[in-house]
Amino acid sequence: MQSRSPASRTGRPRSAAADAAILAATREALVELGWSKLTLGDVATRAGVAKTTLYRRWAGKNELVVDAVAELFDELELPDSGSLAADIEGVVLQFATILARPEAKSGLMAVVSEATRDDALRERIRASVVERQKRLVLEGRSRAQARGELPPEPDPESAARTADLIFDIVAGAVVHRTLVSAEPADEEWVRSFTRVLLQGLA
Repeated sequence: MQSRSPASRTGRPRSAAADAAILAATREALVELGWSKLTLGDVATRAGVAKTTLYRRWAGKNELVVDAVAELFDELELPDSGSLAADIEGVVLQFATILARPEAKSGLMAVVSEATRDDALRERIRASVVERQKRLVLEGRSRAQARGELPPEPDPESAARTADLIFDIVAGAVVHRTLVSAEPADEEWVRSFTRVLLQGLA
């Protein structure tokens, strides 16, 4: 089933409190019911809003769950620890902690699975999760360049490709470690990962 793009509407402005309640209720329902049994009606009841309120904001379950999961990753902050290695370790530990939460596990695995059959959903994941969190790579690289830890990249296209690659390496490794292998991304693992990332296999 293809995701529908939310239709533009006029009228009363959206309530931030209602949005927050709906997204929190979605994550709660994911943990208790799982993807297949989650319905917008159940989410509306948990959030204390009318079902029509959900449909004014989201076209369907796919979009709602992506946004509920994306909000979790918005909690990520890049620490300013004084070195690139320490900054990477700090944010990777945060990322692993979020992925260990039941609502993150349930939601992320569900939408990724659904996205294999839904191009629009895959694009929403890219826009709501990947592109939003790529800010951490850009911020970390900028700091490291200012400290002289990384060389400047004057070519914008080359710099963008490098940022994409760094994000893919970090996100792919942590997601695989925590959700696929079901192994802990503890401090020892994070230090080893960061060392390989910065120094390479040599």
